Amino acid sequence: MIAVMEFYTKIPKKQCTVCGKEFEEQCESYATECEHCINEVQAQE
Repeated sequence: MIAVMEFYTKIPKKQCTVCGKEFEEQCESYATECEHCINEVQAQE
């Protein structure tokens, strides 16, 4: 059986669905885009 900490350390980092860059996950956030891409989309609106 995998130790709990080992399980969590093997989870891949979250990647932006637009540009593919890894970004730090925010607590209680379901965002799939990095802040840069979110700002780009908002600027276009």
